Amino acid sequence: MISAAQLLAGYANGIFPMARAADDPELLWFEPRTRGILPVGGLHVSRSMRRHLRRCDWTLALNRDFDGVLAGCADRDETWINAPLAQLYRELHRGGDAHSIEVNDGAALIGGVFGVTIGGAFFGESMFSARSNASKTALMVLSVHLARCGFTLFDTQFPTAHLTSLGGQTLSQAAYLRRLFPAMQRLADITARPLPSLHEVMQASTQTS
Repeated sequence: MISAAQLLAGYANGIFPMARAADDPELLWFEPRTRGILPVGGLHVSRSMRRHLRRCDWTLALNRDFDGVLAGCADRDETWINAPLAQLYRELHRGGDAHSIEVNDGAALIGGVFGVTIGGAFFGESMFSARSNASKTALMVLSVHLARCGFTLFDTQFPTAHLTSLGGQTLSQAAYLRRLFPAMQRLADITARPLPSLHEVMQASTQTS
C-alpha cells in the first residue's frame, strides 16, 4: 500500500498507479512510452456538440460530489480503480490535491471527471457518463477552467482516439516530462475562479465539422 504523499511523488516524477482490477488489492506503477495531453483553454468541439450544449439545461459544479464522481468512474465492468486507490483519491481530495467536475441534470449526477493537481499541472484520472455527452461536457468545462486558474498542463495519461478528436496530443515520455516540470512550479489554484458557463466554454473552444 502506498501513501497519498507517495502517490503525489509518483505524479511529480511522471508515473502513476493503477490496479489490474477492482478486486485486486495490488497497485502497479506505470510509466508509458507515450503520454496524452489535452489543450488548456478550450477543446475541439463539433457542430452537433455545440447544438447540444445550446439546448441543454445541465448545471456544472466543482468538488460538490467528489465521491459520486469517483464511484461513477469505478462503476464499470473493467476498472483500474480498486478500493485502496479510491481511498487514496479521497484522502487527496480532503487535502485539497484532488478535484472533480460534476455534470448534473436537476438533482441527478449524470457525468463528471476527476483528477489530481500539483502546481499548474492537472492529472486527469477518469471520467464517466450516465447520459450521452456528459463526460465530454465536463472535459470542455475543465479545459477552460484550468486556463483561467493558471494551469498549463492537462495530462490524460494515455492517448486515445476520443481525446485526439477533442484536440489531444500524443507526446513521448521525455517530451511530457519537459512540460511537466515547469508546470508543477507554477502557482495555480483550481478553486480560485468560478466555473465558466457553457456559453463561455463554446466561445473558447474551436469548432470542428
